[in-house]
Amino acid sequence: MTLHWSPRSPFVRKVMVAAYELGLEDRIARVRTVVRMGMPNQDLLPDNPLSKIPTLVLPDGSAIFDSLTICEYLDNMAGGGLFPPAGPERWAALTRHALGTGFLDLLILWRNERDKPAAQQTEEWLKSFATKAEATLARLEKDAPALAALPFDIGHIGIGCALSYLDFRFPDLGWREGRPALTAWHDTFRARPSAQATEAVDD
Repeated sequence: MTLHWSPRSPFVRKVMVAAYELGLEDRIARVRTVVRMGMPNQDLLPDNPLSKIPTLVLPDGSAIFDSLTICEYLDNMAGGGLFPPAGPERWAALTRHALGTGFLDLLILWRNERDKPAAQQTEEWLKSFATKAEATLARLEKDAPALAALPFDIGHIGIGCALSYLDFRFPDLGWREGRPALTAWHDTFRARPSAQATEAVDD
């Protein structure tokens, strides 16, 4: 299998955390793939017409995407472990994952807006992003004790990668202040070998 990959992408990181957790990391060849919103990657388009990563190319030449789909594919390949079976536990895990992934979507849009020259920024958007981020962190602080008590699953990966992206791209926010339960949980996530092997870096 070949993964269109970047060491900076939190969505790619979710896939690689899952791969390490499932013991499949050695079966995935990684191809450094640069994607930009305004410049489709011509080498990626045949595998993913959206020109987005992660994209996983299978041995038969077919490709699957996005990160959740790839994670579930790997989970199925490994015989399960990260996705609870159908029922309340599965829906809860997928909802936790959706919260983490939605938070990542928000953070990327927020970063793009913050990186614009001041005269081109939309103050209303910046306030909206900040409000949603604060609400998400408050929810996660409330849920952190329950999160810590649950078996590690796809929801933990989504939330853990989102919080790590905050550290990577928003160090000025100081999100840990006043959130002891969430800080403690994220410390356990960061200590996992799968997280340590996949830390985001600029290259």
